[in-house]
Amino acid sequence: MAFAPTLFHTFLESCSTHRDNLAFIYRVGEDEFRVTFEKFFEDVLILARAFKDHKVRRGDKVFLLSDNRYSWIVTDMALQALGAVSVPRGSDTPPSEIEFIVTHSGAEFLILETEKLYKDCQALIKTLKPKGLFIIAGEEKHSWFDKAVTYSELLKDRIIEPRDIEWFKGLAAKIAPDDLLTIIYTSGTTGTPKGVMLTHSNIMHNVRTLPPLIRLQSDDVWVSILPTWHIFERTAEYLSVAKGSCLVYSSIRTFASDLETYKPTQVATVPRIWESLYSKITAALKKKDPKKAKIFNLLVRVSAAYRRNRRIMRDQLPVFEKKAFPLRWAAKVRAAVENVFLFLPYLLAQKKFTLVQDKFGGRLKAAISGGGSLPSYLDEWIDAIGIRIVNAYGMTECSPGIAGRGFNCDVFGTIGPAVAETELRIVGDQGEVVPNGTEGEIQVRGPQVFKSYYNNPEANASAFTPDGFLRTGDLGKLTLTGELVITGRAKEIIVLASGENVDPTNIEATLSMFPFVQDAVLVGQDKKGLGALIVPDLEKLREFVYEKYNQVLDETESALKDKQLLDRLREEMNKLLNAKKGFKPYEKLQNIHFLDKEFTLGEELTNSFKKKRHVIEKKYKDIINRLLK
Repeated sequence: MAFAPTLFHTFLESCSTHRDNLAFIYRVGEDEFRVTFEKFFEDVLILARAFKDHKVRRGDKVFLLSDNRYSWIVTDMALQALGAVSVPRGSDTPPSEIEFIVTHSGAEFLILETEKLYKDCQALIKTLKPKGLFIIAGEEKHSWFDKAVTYSELLKDRIIEPRDIEWFKGLAAKIAPDDLLTIIYTSGTTGTPKGVMLTHSNIMHNVRTLPPLIRLQSDDVWVSILPTWHIFERTAEYLSVAKGSCLVYSSIRTFASDLETYKPTQVATVPRIWESLYSKITAALKKKDPKKAKIFNLLVRVSAAYRRNRRIMRDQLPVFEKKAFPLRWAAKVRAAVENVFLFLPYLLAQKKFTLVQDKFGGRLKAAISGGGSLPSYLDEWIDAIGIRIVNAYGMTECSPGIAGRGFNCDVFGTIGPAVAETELRIVGDQGEVVPNGTEGEIQVRGPQVFKSYYNNPEANASAFTPDGFLRTGDLGKLTLTGELVITGRAKEIIVLASGENVDPTNIEATLSMFPFVQDAVLVGQDKKGLGALIVPDLEKLREFVYEKYNQVLDETESALKDKQLLDRLREEMNKLLNAKKGFKPYEKLQNIHFLDKEFTLGEELTNSFKKKRHVIEKKYKDIINRLLK
C-alpha cells in the first residue's frame, strides 16, 4: 500500500476519500458542532488563504498558544499547507517560558487562543514586536496599530472559487518529506525546554505504522482529552484524520460524561487519568456501599488471577531468563488447576464489570496509555475489568512512537515490541549492548527519530551515539522474545548518601494506591533516607483515618502536621513497600509530609501531567531538609 509523502498530502487524500464522514465534534458553550471532512477541507483552505494574505510564508515560525479545540487542528493544517513551521504550546504556559520559546525559536507570528491571553501577553507583545498577531476566539475589534486580527475577521470571506481549490491543492507539490513541520518545545521536566524539530517524514512514520497496532478504521470514534499541542495527542489526531475516523474534543470537566455520550472506540490517555479514574471508581463504590465495594474488589482480584493463570498457560508473561521445561510445565499445570476453580467466579466478575465498561461508553476497543509508564497495579486493574489497554512508550523526539503493546502483542506486563521500522537496543554503563533480560539505557534509531534540537548544539552533542542511536535517558530491559519493560528514568534516580540508587516511580505508584493520595513525590537525594511529599485528598484522608483509627481528623491545617498521625500513616505505607513486592529495605519511608497546595499545570506539572522534579525539589527545599535531617 502506497502512503502519502507528507501529512498535508494525507490530509488532502482523506478529505477526498472520506468527504462525507464526520471528522470532528466539538462544543462551544452548550452548542454542539459536527464537522465533515468536506467542511474540514474548506475551513483549512479559507484559513490558509487568509494567512497568505497576512504575509505568512514558507519557513516562517508561528507560535501557537492554545488548548484543545477544533480551531487548533484547522490552524495546524493551514500552516502546513503554506510550509510554515508551527511552534505550539498550551495556554497555561508561564510568561517566562513563552518569552523564552518565542525568542529562541525566532517566531515572528503569534496566534493566541483568547482575548484574555492577548491581554495577559501585552508586555510580551510589546517586547517581541511580532510581524503578525492573530486571536482565535476573539470578538473585539482591534486597531491596525496593534496588528491583532481575530479569526472572525480572518474568516469573513467564505466564498471558495475553483481557482482557490486549484491553488490550495497545488501547495502539496511544494512540500517535501524532509521539510520541517513543527518545533515542539519539551515540557521541561529537568530544566530549560528544548526545541524538538520534527519533519513530515518523522510524523508520517507514526501515521504509517501505528494504525495496525490499534486496528484503527474509518468508523472509529475518539474522545480527545490531552493537550493538543503535545505530540502524543497531536499524533492521535493525525491518525484519526489519516484514517477518516471521528474525533470528539472533550475537557477535564466533561470527559466522564463525554465517554458515556459519544461511546468512543479509541481514547489516548496518560497514566494520571487512569489513576484518577481508579481512585474515583473505588472511592464511589466504597462510599455507596462498603460491602458491595469489598465484593467488587474481590471480583477484580479473581479476574486478575484468572487472566494471569491463563497467560501462564499461553506463555504470555514476560520471561527474562530461560527456565527448565519441568518448571514451566509445573507452573502451567498449577495455573490450569487454579483456573478450574476460578472459572465460575470469573464469569460472574465479567458480568459485573460491564457496568464499569459502560462508564467508558461500552464500545472501547483500545485505550492507549502513553506519556509515562503505567504502574503495574493499574495495568492489571484495567485489564481485569475487561478494558484493552495499549501500553505505549514514546517521546517527543520520536514523533512519539517507539514501542507499544498493541493488538500484535499479548505479552502482558510489558510495553510490547518496538514499532515497525525501528531499531531498539539496551546499553550498559560502558556503552556496550547488553543481552536480553539485563537492565540498561534504552536507545532507539528509526525514521521517526528527530534530527536535532533547534539552535542547541550542546544538547545535540549529547543526544546521539556515534552510530546514530538516540539516547532516551530511560532505563529498561528486553524480554527473551523482544518486548520492552521500562524500569526507570536515569535522570530521576535518587542517590542516597549511602550510595544506594532508588527509582522513585514504583514507590510513588504504590503510594498512589492509597485513596487519600492525590499526588506523591519521593525525595531523598544525597540524604540518609527517603521521604514523601504528598498532596492529599482531604475528604478521603478523613474517611481513611476514621475507618482505620476511629479518629476524627480536625479540619484545621495543624491536623496534617500531627506527628503521631503522620507516623501511623507512614507505617501503613511502608507495609506496602515490602520485599514480597520487590522493594528493598532502604526503600522504606523515613518521613512523610502533607502539602497544603495541589500541583498545577505549568508549574509543578508538565502539560502531560508529568512531575517537574527539579521544580518541586527547589520549591520545597526547606521542607525536604527538615523532613530528612
